[in-house]
Amino acid sequence: MDWDYLRFVRALALGGTLAKAGELLGVHQTTVLRRLDQMEESLGVQFFERNRDGLQLTPVGETAFREAEKLAVVMENLERKLVGQDSAPVGKVRLAAEDSMMNEVLSPILAELVREFPDIELEVLTDNDVANLSHREADLTLRPENRPQATLEGQRIAAIESAVYGSARYCRRHREMDIENRPEDCLWIVPDETFSHLATGRWYRKQLKNARSFIRCNSLQSMYALVRADAGLAVLPCYLGESAKELRRLSAPLEGESVDLWLHVNQDTQQMARVRIVMEYLVERLQALESSIEISVTL
Repeated sequence: MDWDYLRFVRALALGGTLAKAGELLGVHQTTVLRRLDQMEESLGVQFFERNRDGLQLTPVGETAFREAEKLAVVMENLERKLVGQDSAPVGKVRLAAEDSMMNEVLSPILAELVREFPDIELEVLTDNDVANLSHREADLTLRPENRPQATLEGQRIAAIESAVYGSARYCRRHREMDIENRPEDCLWIVPDETFSHLATGRWYRKQLKNARSFIRCNSLQSMYALVRADAGLAVLPCYLGESAKELRRLSAPLEGESVDLWLHVNQDTQQMARVRIVMEYLVERLQALESSIEISVTL
């Protein structure tokens, strides 16, 4: 069997039509059709059912597609290892981070980075929760976690503290609020179960067990926006809360709720000159911000 058959099966499965498969492969759709007919005739099997809506994988096609996906990963990793033997700080570096960390901390650092190293091409991958991004997708991953896997290579940056924040206008409207003794009198903006990178679960269970008014969000950016819009109170990372002039910190950093911030490097690409340069640059700049991430316990 020609290994190239799997490349065509994968493109057809991902594209769903001859035309889209041709775009993925960089060939005309007639070439794709000719190769599909050739594959099926050569092996005596049918990879796809053809109908007016496009192409649908047969059981045989599904098996071939799964193997094609595995082969694609193997080839990508092989390419990384081969390219990793280079020495020039030129080319693509993929960085994964949470949306909030990108917006509030990383953006100015990355702007300086590309000015200093114009031949490095940055690809930034963001998500509400960076845990959704696999380490295979990125060369560098900036993420909060207290117990990183032992197999991960990386550098600890700082401890992210969290505290209770509310807008100045919300506080003026609720001058009698007592978040320590009567938190149930306030409306709380909290994360839902879909993202769990905030180390505030124990605090929520203890302090808000009698609270009745909630807004649940599936992203830290949404929580941040709602607090700034005077909707209620929230526990936010201090690097976010302290950066907004309209917010007031209403508690000391929550004891026992800090999370370490780590910059991890992909083991397949850590020897690349460009990846090493970007990692060293980010570690130096981020650790210089340690005092703004690990804020004082005083109000």
